[in-house]
Amino acid sequence: MSKVTSKYQVTMPKKIADSYAIRPGDEIDWVAAGDVIRVIPPGARVVALDRESRLRLFDQATERHRTRPVTPNQGQPPDRGWSREDLYGRGRSH
Repeated sequence: MSKVTSKYQVTMPKKIADSYAIRPGDEIDWVAAGDVIRVIPPGARVVALDRESRLRLFDQATERHRTRPVTPNQGQPPDRGWSREDLYGRGRSH
């Protein structure tokens, strides 16, 4: 975790800098992305995607998700020893 100084400066962890070949003096971009901030290393381009490109990426992600191997109980509630239907009758006199 990094701290922001009183001058709004942030120290980047060396492991991250090494992984992305970021060196002292390099300029990096900061991009707001919803609830997070993306840090764009030097040489990487930030490209605004058109609607068709975004839809293509969405379709590719959907296909990857569809073809993921199924794990046991995926999409099913965990076995708790009771079912939702069991709860409907609780506390009611029949």
